[in-house]
Amino acid sequence: MRPYHAPIAAVLLALSLFAAGPSPVHAEVRPVQLAIWPPLQVFPPEDTIHGVRLSLYGLNQEVQGLDVGIFNRTLGKVVGLQYGIIGYAEGDFTGWQDNMINVSEGKFTGLAWGLGNSCNDAEGFLLGFVNMTTAMNGFQLGFINYTRRLHGLQVGLLNIVKDKEQLPVLPIVNWSF
Repeated sequence: MRPYHAPIAAVLLALSLFAAGPSPVHAEVRPVQLAIWPPLQVFPPEDTIHGVRLSLYGLNQEVQGLDVGIFNRTLGKVVGLQYGIIGYAEGDFTGWQDNMINVSEGKFTGLAWGLGNSCNDAEGFLLGFVNMTTAMNGFQLGFINYTRRLHGLQVGLLNIVKDKEQLPVLPIVNWSF
Protein backbone atom coordinates (compact mmCIF):
# COMPACT_ATOMS: atom_id res chain seq x y z
CA MET A 1 0.00 0.00 0.00
CA ARG A 2 1.33 3.41 -0.89
CA PRO A 3 2.17 5.52 2.22
CA TYR A 4 -0.55 8.09 1.61
CA HIS A 5 -3.20 5.36 1.18
CA ALA A 6 -3.27 4.46 4.89
CA PRO A 7 -5.27 7.48 6.16
CA ILE A 8 -7.72 7.28 3.27
CA ALA A 9 -8.11 3.53 3.74
CA ALA A 10 -8.85 3.99 7.45
CA VAL A 11 -11.56 6.57 6.72
CA LEU A 12 -13.15 4.42 4.00
CA LEU A 13 -13.10 1.37 6.26
CA ALA A 14 -14.74 3.27 9.11
CA LEU A 15 -17.42 4.73 6.83
CA SER A 16 -18.14 1.42 5.16
CA LEU A 17 -18.73 -0.32 8.47
CA PHE A 18 -21.55 2.13 9.20
CA ALA A 19 -23.00 1.89 5.67
CA ALA A 20 -24.10 -1.72 6.06
CA GLY A 21 -27.29 -2.42 4.17
CA PRO A 22 -29.43 -5.52 3.91
CA SER A 23 -27.69 -8.74 2.92
CA PRO A 24 -28.94 -11.41 0.54
CA VAL A 25 -31.37 -13.99 1.91
CA HIS A 26 -29.67 -17.04 3.51
CA ALA A 27 -26.33 -15.26 3.76
CA GLU A 28 -24.48 -14.82 7.00
CA VAL A 29 -22.69 -11.57 7.78
CA ARG A 30 -19.11 -12.20 8.86
CA PRO A 31 -16.50 -9.74 10.23
CA VAL A 32 -13.49 -11.30 8.50
CA GLN A 33 -12.69 -13.60 5.60
CA LEU A 34 -9.44 -15.40 4.85
CA ALA A 35 -9.36 -17.13 1.48
CA ILE A 36 -6.92 -19.02 -0.67
CA TRP A 37 -9.38 -20.15 -3.35
CA PRO A 38 -13.04 -21.12 -3.04
CA PRO A 39 -13.82 -23.43 -1.34
CA LEU A 40 -10.54 -23.03 0.59
CA GLN A 41 -11.77 -20.02 2.53
CA VAL A 42 -13.00 -19.60 6.09
CA PHE A 43 -16.60 -18.75 5.11
CA PRO A 44 -18.57 -19.79 1.99
CA PRO A 45 -18.98 -17.52 -1.06
CA GLU A 46 -22.67 -16.82 -0.31
CA ASP A 47 -21.71 -15.08 2.94
CA THR A 48 -21.26 -11.32 3.24
CA ILE A 49 -18.18 -9.75 4.78
CA HIS A 50 -18.56 -6.56 6.85
CA GLY A 51 -15.01 -5.88 7.96
CA VAL A 52 -11.87 -7.27 6.30
CA ARG A 53 -11.35 -9.81 3.54
CA LEU A 54 -7.79 -11.04 2.88
CA SER A 55 -7.35 -13.45 0.00
CA LEU A 56 -5.39 -14.87 -2.87
CA TYR A 57 -8.71 -15.38 -4.68
CA GLY A 58 -11.68 -14.31 -2.60
CA LEU A 59 -15.30 -14.83 -3.56
CA ASN A 60 -18.21 -13.55 -1.48
CA GLN A 61 -21.70 -12.19 -1.99
CA GLU A 62 -20.86 -8.71 -0.64
CA VAL A 63 -17.93 -6.95 0.97
CA GLN A 64 -18.16 -3.82 3.08
CA GLY A 65 -14.88 -2.61 4.52
CA LEU A 66 -11.34 -3.50 3.45
CA ASP A 67 -10.85 -6.02 0.62
CA VAL A 68 -7.19 -6.97 0.00
CA GLY A 69 -5.98 -9.77 -2.25
CA ILE A 70 -4.65 -10.93 -5.58
CA PHE A 71 -8.08 -11.48 -7.17
CA ASN A 72 -10.99 -9.88 -5.29
CA ARG A 73 -14.37 -11.00 -6.65
CA THR A 74 -17.74 -10.04 -5.27
CA LEU A 75 -21.10 -11.25 -6.61
CA GLY A 76 -23.05 -8.33 -5.15
CA LYS A 77 -22.07 -4.89 -3.95
CA VAL A 78 -18.79 -3.61 -2.53
CA VAL A 79 -18.53 -0.62 -0.20
CA GLY A 80 -15.08 0.47 0.96
CA LEU A 81 -11.50 0.03 -0.22
CA GLN A 82 -10.48 -2.76 -2.56
CA TYR A 83 -6.75 -3.26 -3.10
CA GLY A 84 -4.98 -5.92 -5.15
CA ILE A 85 -4.16 -7.11 -8.65
CA ILE A 86 -7.69 -7.68 -10.03
CA GLY A 87 -10.85 -6.27 -8.47
CA TYR A 88 -14.11 -7.56 -9.91
CA ALA A 89 -17.48 -6.41 -8.56
CA GLU A 90 -20.45 -8.00 -10.30
CA GLY A 91 -22.74 -5.58 -8.46
CA ASP A 92 -22.43 -1.93 -7.44
CA PHE A 93 -19.18 -0.51 -6.10
CA THR A 94 -18.93 2.49 -3.77
CA GLY A 95 -15.54 3.65 -2.54
CA TRP A 96 -12.00 3.25 -3.82
CA GLN A 97 -10.98 0.48 -6.20
CA ASP A 98 -7.16 0.38 -6.26
CA ASN A 99 -6.13 -2.65 -8.31
CA MET A 100 -4.09 -3.08 -11.46
CA ILE A 101 -7.37 -4.06 -13.19
CA ASN A 102 -10.68 -2.71 -11.85
CA VAL A 103 -14.03 -4.00 -13.11
CA SER A 104 -17.45 -2.97 -11.85
CA GLU A 105 -20.50 -4.35 -13.65
CA GLY A 106 -22.99 -2.36 -11.58
CA LYS A 107 -23.01 1.34 -10.72
CA PHE A 108 -19.57 2.59 -9.73
CA THR A 109 -19.31 5.57 -7.37
CA GLY A 110 -15.93 6.80 -6.19
CA LEU A 111 -12.30 6.50 -7.31
CA ALA A 112 -10.93 3.75 -9.57
CA TRP A 113 -7.13 3.75 -9.78
CA GLY A 114 -5.39 1.15 -11.93
CA LEU A 115 -3.86 0.30 -15.27
CA GLY A 116 -7.31 -0.56 -16.61
CA ASN A 117 -10.71 0.54 -15.33
CA SER A 118 -13.99 -0.79 -16.71
CA CYS A 119 -17.36 0.33 -15.36
CA ASN A 120 -20.90 0.19 -16.69
CA ASP A 121 -22.17 3.35 -15.05
CA ALA A 122 -19.53 5.48 -13.32
CA GLU A 123 -19.75 8.54 -11.13
CA GLY A 124 -16.53 9.98 -9.80
CA PHE A 125 -12.91 9.76 -10.91
CA LEU A 126 -11.20 7.12 -13.06
CA LEU A 127 -7.41 7.20 -13.24
CA GLY A 128 -5.74 4.59 -15.43
CA PHE A 129 -3.91 3.75 -18.61
CA VAL A 130 -7.26 2.74 -20.17
CA ASN A 131 -10.65 3.87 -18.79
CA MET A 132 -13.84 2.43 -20.29
CA THR A 133 -17.44 3.12 -19.23
CA THR A 134 -20.89 3.03 -20.73
CA ALA A 135 -21.88 6.23 -18.89
CA MET A 136 -19.49 8.57 -17.09
CA ASN A 137 -20.47 11.36 -14.74
CA GLY A 138 -17.21 12.86 -13.59
CA PHE A 139 -13.57 12.80 -14.67
CA GLN A 140 -11.47 10.30 -16.63
CA LEU A 141 -7.68 10.69 -16.68
CA GLY A 142 -5.73 8.19 -18.77
CA PHE A 143 -3.94 7.53 -22.02
CA ILE A 144 -7.15 6.17 -23.57
CA ASN A 145 -10.57 7.20 -22.27
CA TYR A 146 -13.79 5.78 -23.69
CA THR A 147 -17.41 6.24 -22.73
CA ARG A 148 -20.72 6.05 -24.52
CA ARG A 149 -22.25 8.98 -22.61
CA LEU A 150 -20.32 11.66 -20.73
CA HIS A 151 -21.28 14.36 -18.29
CA GLY A 152 -17.86 15.59 -17.34
CA LEU A 153 -14.30 15.71 -18.61
CA GLN A 154 -11.78 13.34 -20.18
CA VAL A 155 -8.04 14.08 -20.27
CA GLY A 156 -5.67 11.78 -22.16
CA LEU A 157 -3.98 11.02 -25.47
CA LEU A 158 -7.20 9.65 -26.98
CA ASN A 159 -10.63 10.61 -25.63
CA ILE A 160 -13.80 9.10 -27.07
CA VAL A 161 -17.43 9.93 -26.26
CA LYS A 162 -19.39 7.65 -28.58
CA ASP A 163 -22.81 9.35 -28.33
CA LYS A 164 -21.46 12.89 -28.67
CA GLU A 165 -22.74 14.48 -31.88
CA GLN A 166 -19.86 16.88 -32.54
CA LEU A 167 -16.19 16.02 -31.99
CA PRO A 168 -16.71 12.61 -30.34
CA VAL A 169 -12.99 11.77 -30.63
CA LEU A 170 -10.39 14.27 -29.44
CA PRO A 171 -6.77 14.20 -28.33
CA ILE A 172 -5.75 15.73 -24.98
CA VAL A 173 -9.23 16.74 -23.73
CA ASN A 174 -12.89 15.96 -24.40
CA TRP A 175 -15.97 17.10 -22.50
CA SER A 176 -19.73 17.08 -22.43
CA PHE A 177 -21.96 18.91 -19.94
